[in-house]
Amino acid sequence: MLQNLLQHKNLILASQSPRRQELLKALEVDFEVRLKPIDESYPAGMQPAEIAKYIAKKKAAAFLNELTDDTILITGDTLVFKDEQALGKPKDAEEATRMLQSLSGTSHEVISSVCVTTSKLQWVTHDSATVHFRVFSEAEIQHYINTYKPFDKAGAYGIQEWIGHIALLKLEGSYNTVMGLPTQKLYSLLEIAATA
Repeated sequence: MLQNLLQHKNLILASQSPRRQELLKALEVDFEVRLKPIDESYPAGMQPAEIAKYIAKKKAAAFLNELTDDTILITGDTLVFKDEQALGKPKDAEEATRMLQSLSGTSHEVISSVCVTTSKLQWVTHDSATVHFRVFSEAEIQHYINTYKPFDKAGAYGIQEWIGHIALLKLEGSYNTVMGLPTQKLYSLLEIAATA
């Protein structure tokens, strides 16, 4: 059991996302949250999965000099891709509206990476899912943005919020991956890291 393997480990989640914190809690492990500001830019020409992994590793790099032998650090990144274009976090309501309009009535890809780092080793992987939305009305888009203010979410939406409940037609892949943390892959990486 993972809980036993992690008994003498200090698990750190470097994410302010309440969704990631909730999902990690669901794995029944003890952890603390530590945050550092990170520049999430990436080199041009990278493939979608590479971008997500690159940013997760960049987030881990900020903590490297403070990791002790008993520490395991978890970082991650989630990106929404529509027609090969990355949709990041919208900077305002206007941009959020444009993003949701582009996702309305179509499918898009969500890629979530997870990076597990110790003082000696690092493992990084990703998972992807395809989300199919029905058409949103303008009133629905405005209600969602005004009520839920999805400015901290890639693609301007959270699948677990109202918009997901009313508009998700089909999901190919893991729901947790769309929420921001591929828990099944993380669980395996933590088992490896705890015994490495």
